Amino acid sequence: MYRFFVEPKNIIDGEKVLIVGSDVQHITRSLRLKSEDQVTICDGQGIDYLVKLEELSSDEVTCEIINSYPSYSEPKIQVTLFQGLPKSDKMDLIIQKSTELGIHQIIPIETSRTIVKFNEKKANNRIIRWQKIAESAAKQSNRGKIPQIGNILRWKEFINILKEEKYDLIFVPWENAEDKSLRKLLRQVDGKKTFHKIAYFIGPEGGISDEEIETLIALGVKPVTLGSRILRTETAGFVALTVLMYEFLEMEGGDRHE
Repeated sequence: MYRFFVEPKNIIDGEKVLIVGSDVQHITRSLRLKSEDQVTICDGQGIDYLVKLEELSSDEVTCEIINSYPSYSEPKIQVTLFQGLPKSDKMDLIIQKSTELGIHQIIPIETSRTIVKFNEKKANNRIIRWQKIAESAAKQSNRGKIPQIGNILRWKEFINILKEEKYDLIFVPWENAEDKSLRKLLRQVDGKKTFHKIAYFIGPEGGISDEEIETLIALGVKPVTLGSRILRTETAGFVALTVLMYEFLEMEGGDRHE
C-alpha cells in the first residue's frame, strides 16, 4: 500500500487528512490514484492512518480516516548517529540505509580528519538534500517517522552536545578498542531494557585522532570494536546500528496493520 507523510496539523479532528505539496502530483499524476482508493498516511510522530481518498485536485487531496494505530515499524529505542563527514556522496548512502535500519537522528560532524568542507550556503543545500533522502527512505521502508538530519557541527559544538545532552548509552567504534566488542558492552549493561536514548559516533575516512578519542573517553563515551576487520566509514555505522537493533530485539518483526 502506498505511504505518505503529512504534518500533524493536517490530521483534522481525527476524521480527515489533508495532503498537500509534491505528494499531490505524485498521487494524481504518477500513481493515478482515484477517489475511494486507500493509502497509508503517517503523521511523522509514530502514528499511521489507513485512509480513503475522497476529493482530489491539483493542489490538495482530502482523505477520510478509516483507522489509526501506532506505527509497527518504529523502534522503541531512539538512536542518534553522529557521523564524521565522508567524501563524495557517501553521506547519501549512510542516510538512506540508516533510515531503513531505524535510525532516529543523524548529525554530521566536522573532525580534524574530515576532508570535505562546506561553506554555509552549500551546507544548507546539503541538509535539504539529505532530509529529502531520509524522507524517501522512510516511505520506502514503512517508517512511521522521518529521521531528522541535523546541521553540520564543528568538533567543539559536538563536544558541547555530549556535555549537555543525556544519553542512556553513547559509544564509539575504535580500531584500538580490542578488548571490548559492542556486543559485550550491550550485554554487560544493567537495565538495558529501560534504555531509550542511545548515540554513537563514527569517524570519517581518516579515522579518529588520538586527541579526539581521548576527549570522547573523558566524557564517558565507550570505545568498542566491531571486529578484527577494518570497516569503511559508511559500513561501520550500518554494522553498529544493526547490532543495536538486534540486541534490543528490534529485528523480531511486528504485527502488520495494513
